Amino acid sequence: MEAIYIPQLIRTREQTEVVQFEEFLPDLETLTPLRGQMKVTHRGNYLEVSAQAETIVTLTCHRCLQQYNHRLKIKPSELIWLEESANGPDTGPQERETALEDLVETLPPQGYFEPSEWLYQQVCLAIPHRQLCDSQCKGIQLAEDEGGNVSEQPAADQRWSALEALKRQLPK
Repeated sequence: MEAIYIPQLIRTREQTEVVQFEEFLPDLETLTPLRGQMKVTHRGNYLEVSAQAETIVTLTCHRCLQQYNHRLKIKPSELIWLEESANGPDTGPQERETALEDLVETLPPQGYFEPSEWLYQQVCLAIPHRQLCDSQCKGIQLAEDEGGNVSEQPAADQRWSALEALKRQLPK
């Protein structure tokens, strides 16, 4: 997706640009391209950005470590303030307290809005923190002995069997 030059947005019909997209985003591994529509509207001293998008990502279950596919559908919206000092050099101290009202996105009024960067951030925020392949997932299954008791030791990895055989040959 091409960057949108903010001053050019003022000259468009209704000061709005609608972007249809179907593409893979760099640095975001998905099974299907990200498909959807984005609307960017210039509102004088801020941009109003909204989108509808969907894709499929492969996640790893936090309980059983199996991979599974997850459909992401997002409908994000955000106000991005236009300020001359946006993206300028930070001349303040390295450590400082930031007020809650300062936690907003800003862009310079004569700059560019990057739709693919904004969409990347929105998709990353939509990936679930708790990744479970199924709500009933029991996790990694432990080995059971002949009596049906669960062993504390997980089953041995067969790749180590040659080393185990050598260990048994050594004198104790």
